[in-house]
Amino acid sequence: AALLALVARTPRRPAAGVATEGKFSTAMRPPLLSPKQPKKGLLWDFLTFERLMTAQLTYLVYWAGLGVICLMGFAALGASVGLALRGEGEGLLAIPAMVLCLLVLGILLLLWRGLCEFYIAIFRIAEDLRALRRAAERRDGVRVDTTLSL
Repeated sequence: AALLALVARTPRRPAAGVATEGKFSTAMRPPLLSPKQPKKGLLWDFLTFERLMTAQLTYLVYWAGLGVICLMGFAALGASVGLALRGEGEGLLAIPAMVLCLLVLGILLLLWRGLCEFYIAIFRIAEDLRALRRAAERRDGVRVDTTLSL
């Protein structure tokens, strides 16, 4: 009898997301992660665009572009040093050229990094939107048409 009285006095929690006197309950919702699906392979992902591979390729493009920018920057720096070593009165002109080469090299490296980070962010947003769409489809049971029609 005492246990029944204790249970009767214990407040019950409302369902998740239900407002109670201006406050929301703290019950947890089920996770949005989809159940594990069997992998169909790299070729299948490549042919169906089911998984975006551009984010991984951006890393390769970043390092290749970084190499090209450094190569061109150091070539310009070497040309300005060569101009100074030739010593036909252009030696004083080579010092500002070397400083300018280093500044331009630093600016180009920062711009290249920013551009690659922008592309990665765009593709991660696309992946997040796809995950949200799939979660909504599972929750509502409605398939969203994602084909492009012009």
